[in-house]
Amino acid sequence: MTRTFKCICLFLFLSFINSFAQNQYIFEIDSLVGTKNPRNFNGVILIAKKGKVQYSRAYGVKDIYDPVPLQMDDAFEIMSNTKQITAVLLLQEAEKGKVDLQAPIGNYLADLTQPWADSVTIHQLMNHTHGITDLNKALAFKPGSDFKYGNLSSILLGKIIEKVSGQSYKSAAENLFKKLGMNDTFLYSKDGNRKPVTGHMADRNVFSTAEESFITDENLPADGIVTTAKDLSIWNDALHKGKILTPEMYRLMTTPSAMSQHDVFGKEKVGYGYNIRIVNDQEISYFGHTGLGDGFTSLNIYFPKNEVSLIILENQMNENSDLYYYFEKEIKNIILSSNLVKE
Repeated sequence: MTRTFKCICLFLFLSFINSFAQNQYIFEIDSLVGTKNPRNFNGVILIAKKGKVQYSRAYGVKDIYDPVPLQMDDAFEIMSNTKQITAVLLLQEAEKGKVDLQAPIGNYLADLTQPWADSVTIHQLMNHTHGITDLNKALAFKPGSDFKYGNLSSILLGKIIEKVSGQSYKSAAENLFKKLGMNDTFLYSKDGNRKPVTGHMADRNVFSTAEESFITDENLPADGIVTTAKDLSIWNDALHKGKILTPEMYRLMTTPSAMSQHDVFGKEKVGYGYNIRIVNDQEISYFGHTGLGDGFTSLNIYFPKNEVSLIILENQMNENSDLYYYFEKEIKNIILSSNLVKE
């Protein structure tokens, strides 16, 4: 064996080892998603780095009663991941000087006659520290003193956006999507021409279609956006690379102003900004949020240092709360240990 041949063999071997190390997360995710225990995966996974797709897979069907395989360009309800987009729309109005984030919400919603309308601020709606549990009840706690996540704050933010912008929430959101090139993103409508894939409820691995959607015109700002994994990747790049908000508004959005615990992001409380979680795990910082309901599950994570998006959309929601985000948590942990975010 010549010296040259040995060198070539060594080079090829090292290249194979390096390629395996770089792509090990692919094998791990494929292996994980192929399991049936404790539940099936039914959805799409997209991983992109600096705008380039690193991993793209669709598993399962669009509808159990018409079992056409899912495709990567299928649209899913993203539920509470909608709230991040609502926060951005509000911040854009703040950039124009139409909204003061520290002003009471009563300044913008004159029909709110409750005493707390003059003490709860827009900032507190944005980070869920407002204390409102019902428009007709007293506050659950002093504004700014605690954290209570819910849909009502985003519903009120949507009303403020409509008031100061002079257009419907639907128009404001869809104008932004058009500007960003998110051509497959739209607002849910029961009677609309564009539809998401079918949502499913699952008891272990037994699926049934979800009941009629609870999304209405009123709660669109909290749960109503339908989109694809590709369009969410476009959203992440635009938001986190300064294409939507000014540096000051982006800083306000992504700076922790509250603390909140969510099982996907660990057992301890992590920072919460304006409808976005700010996490540091294994010395790796990232932003993330989840969505759940209507037979759908979603996870959107962005690692700013390496410009990596991890997007998981499922058209199933498990009946067992312990299994809601089973695959989402496991895949997140695989990526945290990979060279994608450790380089």
